[in-house]
Amino acid sequence: MGLGALALLLSILLGWAGSHPIPERKSFNKLLLISFDGFRWNYDQDVDTPNMDRLAREGVKAKYLTPPFVTMTSPSHFTIISGRWIEDHGVIHNMMFNTETGWKYSFKTTQNKTEWWDNGVLPLWITAQRQGRKTASFHYPGGGAKYQGEAVQRSLVESYTHPDSNETEWRENIDIVMNWFTQEDFDFVTLYYGEPDNVGHLFGPETERRRVIIQQIDRTIGYLVEAIERHGLTDHLNVIITSDHGMTTVKKKPNVTEILLTNYIKFSDLVKFHIVDYGGFGMILPKPGKEEILFQTLKNAHPHLHVYRKDEFPERFHYAKHERVLPILVYADSGYNINAQLIIYFNKGDHGFDNDLMDMKTIFRAFGPDFKKNYLAEPFDSIHIYPLMCKLLGITPEPHNGSLAITQEMLTDSSSQQPGEETLGSSVFRNTAIGLGTFVGILTVLFVIAVTYTAVQRKKK
Repeated sequence: MGLGALALLLSILLGWAGSHPIPERKSFNKLLLISFDGFRWNYDQDVDTPNMDRLAREGVKAKYLTPPFVTMTSPSHFTIISGRWIEDHGVIHNMMFNTETGWKYSFKTTQNKTEWWDNGVLPLWITAQRQGRKTASFHYPGGGAKYQGEAVQRSLVESYTHPDSNETEWRENIDIVMNWFTQEDFDFVTLYYGEPDNVGHLFGPETERRRVIIQQIDRTIGYLVEAIERHGLTDHLNVIITSDHGMTTVKKKPNVTEILLTNYIKFSDLVKFHIVDYGGFGMILPKPGKEEILFQTLKNAHPHLHVYRKDEFPERFHYAKHERVLPILVYADSGYNINAQLIIYFNKGDHGFDNDLMDMKTIFRAFGPDFKKNYLAEPFDSIHIYPLMCKLLGITPEPHNGSLAITQEMLTDSSSQQPGEETLGSSVFRNTAIGLGTFVGILTVLFVIAVTYTAVQRKKK
């Protein structure tokens, strides 16, 4: 073998090494995020919940979770999946609306409307996909939209008439998700259930019907744990169970004087557009030149009604700075619904109130290989779930308002050293080191071959 042949061999080997990079070991576990809509922080305290109790022993339980204001489904869920305050991500209400046409779209009819959800903030699905993870959404709010032109890789969107409380379907959904993890190798899946929110609205949070639906949720969690074991995912899947907001009992006459705005203002004279009649929060667009008189008329109208100009809304809510927010904002004390011109809202339970109220607090549970066991976490805000999920998936997060320091202690010591800390620079360094190591190894082999060949040729001479 001459030097020309050695050079040719070197070229071939280096070309092979360059086109066949060493595959990276999957050093992160899979993640399932489950949301039970409207699960108040203490719903499991007046009913037997053996499966949730088991999770507390075998995983992490927070004392409670504080959702963002406004305490509604779409805004809160998008805060969880993006780690951004509502005034940053722009999903400011359950209803999509147009102040020029007067159109209003209900919660379920907005789920495919990209123009409502895509406001420049990337949800975790898209960020994870761009970093090589495979993601899916099962009925999770916002999962049916596109973000910067990119869709979630697998998305099932809840239909307008979809029943929320079918226990058989709940279990079927879990089976589908387990197959996504095991048969199709998805890395991150979000799963949403519309209960106990509906029952809380229709019957009230302090009722037997609510306790029954909590027991159904507990059975479903038990089925989830069994399904994880059955699919061999116990050591490979982390699960976070949470919710978007709590629920409180609505106060009605004759016990209280209900809030009816038409008792104080003439809508035809002062109001161009409004989002009211939707629980304890509302927004109003005054007619041109009518903002000041509208504000002054409403600000002392009812002892349980709080009225603000947009630029004076309390900073602690992290809500009013977005351009979609209307000029006048109103919110009520706990249990008082805000009605516009007729009292047409007959729910016995509601939300949308101040997120400092205990009735608006919700739950956080977590278990899996990266979570400590029997760990009771102090209360925290739901914005901190996002950096936790990024850590678990080993991805670099987008800019966000949360902090991993808030949730770091609930993780095992080994997971604290996992590649969620790896930056783009360290990844490049690692891959470069692997490449150089391969290159040096090839040179060493060729050097040995060359020396041996030379020695043999000399011996022959």
